[in-house]
This record gives sequence, C-alpha cells and structure tokens, in this order.
Amino acid sequence: MKTRLGKLETQFFSYAQMRGVNTIRAGDLAASVLRLAPEQEQKLLSRLSRGGLIARVKNGVYLVPPRLPLGGAWTPTDAEVMIALMEEKQGRYQICGPNAFNLYGFDDQVPNRVYAYNNRVSGDRRVGAVDLTLIKVDDARLGDTEEREFGGQAKAVYASRTRSLVDAVYDWSRFEGIPRGFEWISRELESGRVIAERLVECALRFGDVGTIRRVGALFERLGVAESLVRKLESALKPTSSPIPWIPTRPKRGKASTRWGVVFNERA
Repeated sequence: MKTRLGKLETQFFSYAQMRGVNTIRAGDLAASVLRLAPEQEQKLLSRLSRGGLIARVKNGVYLVPPRLPLGGAWTPTDAEVMIALMEEKQGRYQICGPNAFNLYGFDDQVPNRVYAYNNRVSGDRRVGAVDLTLIKVDDARLGDTEEREFGGQAKAVYASRTRSLVDAVYDWSRFEGIPRGFEWISRELESGRVIAERLVECALRFGDVGTIRRVGALFERLGVAESLVRKLESALKPTSSPIPWIPTRPKRGKASTRWGVVFNERA
C-alpha cells in the first residue's frame, strides 16, 4: 500500500477531486490539464491501483475515492463497485443470496464476497478489496428489488425481502438455502414481515417447478389459506417423479402426491 504521494499522483487526485469524478478511463488524463501521454497515464493508473489508492474495475477503467482516507488505504463500497461495473457493461444487477440474507436478518453470518444476479457477466472478480460472484441471468429473472443506502454512500440495488426468500429455495445449491429457507419463510410469515400473497406472486414469477412444489408443500404444512395454495398448485402439471424436500439428502420418506415432494427430513 502506497502512503506517500509523488507530485504526479498528487496532481491526479487534485484533478479528480476538483472535477468531482469517481471513474477514470484510459485516455481521460491525456485530455485533462495533466496532458499525460498514454504510456505515462497507464503507468500512473497501474501504480495507484497496485498501491491500493484506486480500484481497477476492468482494463482501462478505475474507481477513484472522493477523498483520500487517513493512512492512504481505500476500497470502494459494494454499491460503488456494482454501479461502476454495470455502467460499463450497460447492464442491470441486484445483490442477492448471502448478502441479502444477512441484510434482512435471516442469517447473522457476514459474507466475505458480494453475490449479484445481473444480465451481462458471470464469474468471480475482484475490484479493490471487494470480491464478487457475478451470476448472469435472463432479464426476466431480474426484479422485485429495493434500493439501500448505507451511511450516505451510493445506493445499492438488493433483492427484496420476499424475493430473497424465493431465491433461497430456487438457488438452494449456490446459497445453501435448503432447509434454512423453509425456516426463514415460516418465521417471516409468522412475524408478518412477509405476506403469503406476495410470496406466492414472487414464487410464480421467479421460481421454477421445484421452487413452486416446495413452497406449495411448505404452505400446506403451515396452514396458509387454501386459495393461495391452489394458485401455486395450478401452475404445476401432474408428475410421477417426486423431488426430495431437502435436495442434499436421500429421497426417502413420506411422499406428497399433490406436490410431488418426498419429505425426507429424517432420511
């Protein structure tokens, strides 16, 4: 980490702060008052990125802090990273999975990376000190979100509370969401923080057949209004191939022909 700035570095930060920019792209400094040649610019940006003073989003694109923190160490927020990355890709995103589970109090474990559904790119990345797992999905799978602002920082788009419960069941293998998601849904319904009607709508819109089967079976167990249970049932076709209630356990137990689910809690 670089803590002492040279003349050119000081000029760079003065320029960025004077202009109020938080993103610098290759070529910006050639057209600025600094008038750097491409090679000078590339060396300066690389040096600052290696020193932890700016964060590389992708080749030729860097995030710049609004002001240098004490000690010279800086890392962008989750929101700043996602906004910058999606602006470059001209895409949409929503932070999901473990980050949303923690935000809404389902799980007290603080994730060490940011999980985000988006419509542009898949894979793991690192921007500054922020580790990302980017999950590319169709446009139709994005939605049911809310914006959250933390400490006056940039607003981040998160999956809503209801959507996050559906994601726990739908994306169970990635997020380790079953059987924990069943407990979360039961608790959220009982507390009134989530209403059953919204959960049905969300499951039908963003879930798959397995999600609808499991949520329907859970609702029936919880005694949710039969009219809502039937909405889920009407989206399903009869099946002779039941799925396990808990996918990671052997498919042994009592079967529900209505939902095509084998209740294997004790298997």
